[in-house]
Amino acid sequence: MSLDYPGLLRDLKHETDRLVENLGRLTSGDWDLATPAAGWSVKDQITHLAFFDDATLLALRNPYEFRVQADAHIADGMDFPDRLAAQYRSLSAETVLNWFTDSRHELLDAYAGDEPKRRLPWYGPEMSMASSATARLMETWAHAQDIYDALGLEHPLNPGLRSIAHLGVVTFGFSHKLHGREIPSEPVHIALDAPGGGQWTWGPHGAANRVSGPAESFVLVVTQRRHWTETDLVVEGPVAQSWLELAQAFAGAPSRRQPQGTP
Repeated sequence: MSLDYPGLLRDLKHETDRLVENLGRLTSGDWDLATPAAGWSVKDQITHLAFFDDATLLALRNPYEFRVQADAHIADGMDFPDRLAAQYRSLSAETVLNWFTDSRHELLDAYAGDEPKRRLPWYGPEMSMASSATARLMETWAHAQDIYDALGLEHPLNPGLRSIAHLGVVTFGFSHKLHGREIPSEPVHIALDAPGGGQWTWGPHGAANRVSGPAESFVLVVTQRRHWTETDLVVEGPVAQSWLELAQAFAGAPSRRQPQGTP
């Protein structure tokens, strides 16, 4: 997929703006509502985004200081996002919203003023500026989905689904390695229906293993917000099916989404 860096940043801003609009309508009690992420409230979802926006800014501006901070967090255990969420629960809703909007605005400006191929450190392997922006888009979309689910709202459509879907595709090998699996040699063809019409495709058309359906459904699966059997995806072949059981487009400890009702 060719890189449209300005378009990627517009998609990130679009997702951010829609989320902030909806957050601005919440009552103080809404911020404490439980989301599908176990133990996390709406407030926890936003402090998570704000913290990692600040972490990204630190990685851009002072890679050495970021590495020291990141290594310290990881050394304390891969559950550090849960501990960070607990740390910020006493903040008021207004403080949290201002933190997120200010940090995100600053991050968008930093992305726009830099080179998309510049490398920066992260909690896993280092990444390019463009990859970092894609990861922030994916994280924002995924945590916004948790919030919209908690509030019973539809997730506003975003052309940025293509970038998130692409991240889901290119993390095929990463997902298998993270879960201790060998990377399959058989290719998978992915054909996703774009929100505005048309189709986005990856992989050889003649592949025996295939995934097709709405782009939003695929993104819900690779961000582990839905199990693939709970979506409109059509999945053909054992490699495609086993991949979607463990697909993970985000860094961190290996995890899986179980179908609803699974003990």
